[in-house]
Amino acid sequence: MTITFLQHQWKSFWRSKNTSKNIAIRIMMAVFILYFFINMLVLSFFLDDILKKSFPSANVISTFNSFLLYYFLVDLFNRFQLQELPTLSVKPYLNLPIRRNQIVNYLSFVSLGTLFNLAPFILTLPFLMKVVSRQQGSPAVAGMLTAILGLTVLNHFFSLWLKRKVNLNAWWMLGFLGTLAIIACLDYYFKIISISTFSANLFYLITQNPTYSLIVLTLGLAMFFINHAYLKTNLYLDELHAATEAKKSSTEIPFLSRFGNLGDLVANELKLIFRNKRPKSALIMSFLFMFYGFMFYRNPEFASGHSAPIFCGMFMTGIFIINYGQFLFSWQSAHFDGILAHKMDVRSFFRAKFLLFALFSSVAFLLTIPYVYFGVKILVTQFIMYLWNLGVNTLIVLYFANKNYKRIDLTKSSSFNWEGVGATQWLLSIPLLVSPFILYLPFMWLGYPQLGLGLIALTAVVFIVTREYWISKLVETFNKNKYKIAEGFRNK
Repeated sequence: MTITFLQHQWKSFWRSKNTSKNIAIRIMMAVFILYFFINMLVLSFFLDDILKKSFPSANVISTFNSFLLYYFLVDLFNRFQLQELPTLSVKPYLNLPIRRNQIVNYLSFVSLGTLFNLAPFILTLPFLMKVVSRQQGSPAVAGMLTAILGLTVLNHFFSLWLKRKVNLNAWWMLGFLGTLAIIACLDYYFKIISISTFSANLFYLITQNPTYSLIVLTLGLAMFFINHAYLKTNLYLDELHAATEAKKSSTEIPFLSRFGNLGDLVANELKLIFRNKRPKSALIMSFLFMFYGFMFYRNPEFASGHSAPIFCGMFMTGIFIINYGQFLFSWQSAHFDGILAHKMDVRSFFRAKFLLFALFSSVAFLLTIPYVYFGVKILVTQFIMYLWNLGVNTLIVLYFANKNYKRIDLTKSSSFNWEGVGATQWLLSIPLLVSPFILYLPFMWLGYPQLGLGLIALTAVVFIVTREYWISKLVETFNKNKYKIAEGFRNK
């Protein structure tokens, strides 16, 4: 049956109306991936020389072992963000009298065909054969490869299981990202745990006694069976529909109900974000930017001035506005005609966007409050830039949304996907990045940086207070351009 599924998918690919476009994209991707893998292969071959120069007093194999678990943690995060679920390709078969195990086995088999599973071996095998094989023998190499295989299988099926859980409940995503963030803080910042030490000890034991690698392989196989059982339980359309219906009441957000129709519009947009790949990726990237301050604030030279905190504060508290807002209204391109035909107040449509941006920007500001550890001045600057995002950047983003005519397919992954990207996005970046510094820099050059910050705050408050006026202007522009926008969204 697996061969039949593969034959059907092959025919589906060649019969698609976008076959030529897909082939061109795949050729370009293949060239890029081949170049990437060649670089990885060269890096692995000279890895011993690189480690000797970087850590001259340490043992090369021990240093290599200490980095392996870091690699698989980064690999797990990349898989969660970039690896796609192979579920839609067998959707037409779910209502046919086909055994569940046949479909689940096919999904598991097809899912293994990802370059994420090949990368660990390209990156490690030359080093193992060149260094470990000479110093510790072939059994040690076999044990290391078995352990790497186990960790690869573990990451692969755990990421698939987790993404399926996230599709039903977005709290799993927050829990996963939060766990990674806690581990990173405990290891890098607070020094409570040491992943490098644990990794070095683990793979040292494996090189000394390769049978320990079977434990790691067992963990990978256990994750395979967990994913297999979960997919088998939640496979058919009626069961997936029942699960969705059961969660319908829990997806209603009581906090938003107080906003009436605006709350309903925001709730629908939240569902759009959590249920589709590309907007969900924009949300994940926005969360990662919460750690952006560590790149600047740990350096006293940057933290002592105001320019870096202005830049960081604007990005950390407004990155969702920038990431998600640059593709308004393309996120809704698939049903934009329905929006125009629906009896809906356009002002409410724009107000809902403001409310959505305000909610995410407020959460981002709360998450960045701990940066007060680096100084109260930083917290004050972040709050001012939070007001700037609410008052000015939201207006800039919505203004350029009225000029955006490019369609986006929400089901496609965001990795190497330039769909919807055009001149509007490039023009948008200029006022977003430059406008606060136009107000601030003249006062900084005159020696009054506090006045520059004060002017930014005052401007932000003025735009917040006069928001209804600007909404009216946005509505007028929208009414003039809505048919052009709709026509652009119909072009696939």
